[in-house]
Amino acid sequence: MPSAISAYWTQVDEASHLVFYVLLVMSLTSWYTILSKAWSFWRVRSAAPTVQAFWQAPTIQDAVALLEEKDKENIFTPMAREGMKAIDADKNVRTLNAESSTSDIVTRVLRQQMNHIIVKLEAGLSLLASIGASAPFVGLLGTVWGIYHALTTVALSGSVQLEQIAGPVGEALIMTAMGLLVAIPAVLAYNAFNRINRITLAELDAFAYDLHAHLIKAS
Repeated sequence: MPSAISAYWTQVDEASHLVFYVLLVMSLTSWYTILSKAWSFWRVRSAAPTVQAFWQAPTIQDAVALLEEKDKENIFTPMAREGMKAIDADKNVRTLNAESSTSDIVTRVLRQQMNHIIVKLEAGLSLLASIGASAPFVGLLGTVWGIYHALTTVALSGSVQLEQIAGPVGEALIMTAMGLLVAIPAVLAYNAFNRINRITLAELDAFAYDLHAHLIKAS
């Protein structure tokens, strides 16, 4: 296989080299995103049980301190911290917030934090989806161009024999294989991260609902 790749590399032109470099960049970007998101989601899931322990704390201040200690990715903590600040907001300051009820203020703050967290959790997922969807076609482009280049070379030689076509065409298919090797990990990682994302967002939604009810009652 390495000899076939090296032979293919010496036969193809600059366009095929460019396709190879594009696939290489896509692969490196994909694996960097996969590893960084895997580490991030592992830390998020490790902190998820702390949400249950949150309600066992003696005070809301202790509960927030517990979250800050365990929530290394800062996913659950902002909702509790900003919710507390919303309760303590100065009603004497003339702002639109001062004209709203406490429930509306807390709801607005929790919704804003939820939006920020969603953006943070979904960062990189669209990139993986794009790489997974486009890498096979980039590889196919390299294959088509390689076959065209091989057939052109055979045609210019003036003689057509099976071994003259089979070898270059087979080597050109390497680009298709490379495209699949880039796409498959990206697609599998995207599906796995998307599932973890849905679980985390469901927990965040439930936490926001319970936190809203507690803060309004405490106020």
